[in-house]
Amino acid sequence: MSTLAHVFEAAGLSTIVLTPMRFIAEKMSTPRALYVDFPLGWPVGQPLDSDFQHRVLRASFKLLEKRTGPVLEDFPERIESKPGEPLSCPMPARFDPNLHPAVDEAQAFRAAYDRALKKNGRTSVGRVIDADQIPETLGRFANIAAGEPWDEQGLDGAIMMFVHDIRSYYEELAFEIADGPLIAYGAERWFYDETEAGKVMLDARRKMKQSDAPHWQWYYMSPVTRQ
Repeated sequence: MSTLAHVFEAAGLSTIVLTPMRFIAEKMSTPRALYVDFPLGWPVGQPLDSDFQHRVLRASFKLLEKRTGPVLEDFPERIESKPGEPLSCPMPARFDPNLHPAVDEAQAFRAAYDRALKKNGRTSVGRVIDADQIPETLGRFANIAAGEPWDEQGLDGAIMMFVHDIRSYYEELAFEIADGPLIAYGAERWFYDETEAGKVMLDARRKMKQSDAPHWQWYYMSPVTRQ
């Protein structure tokens, strides 16, 4: 982002960069940067905390008052990650014992996803599949986890895109059903530690690695900490 900021500034556009990595902004002499000591993935702060996010945005737009740079200022508040703590989310009861647990689970969570979508007015699901296709796609990953050839499941293109949509589906609905406060990386930990979908993803990744699938297809199916 710091490199792009220089490109845009050279074209006459004023820029602001929010960064959790102060040393990069210093090294790159970013034209205008606000250092935010937040967990990665939370550029304006904790999800659903609009008051906090507006404070971050006001501080960042104030940097536009500086006509020349580089400008690097620190946002005065910080958010700490609490390693090892997943979100506390109630899991749905099994509905159809004839379905794979991950497929049944995804269907049972649909109402929570719809509530989250209605409340937020946006979703990150949809790069390659929509919410209606999540259960069926999980079934295909379950086939891979069970030992079926990964390249015969109709998951055309980059598999990580399918994983992105499934994770987005789960992480967005998690904030709707969570008991207690939101925690940095809590939804990610909940997905991989607590859900049937997360277990299927990790099992499918292992099977793809063992079957010598292309590295770029399986490597990005989970965070580095899960590898």
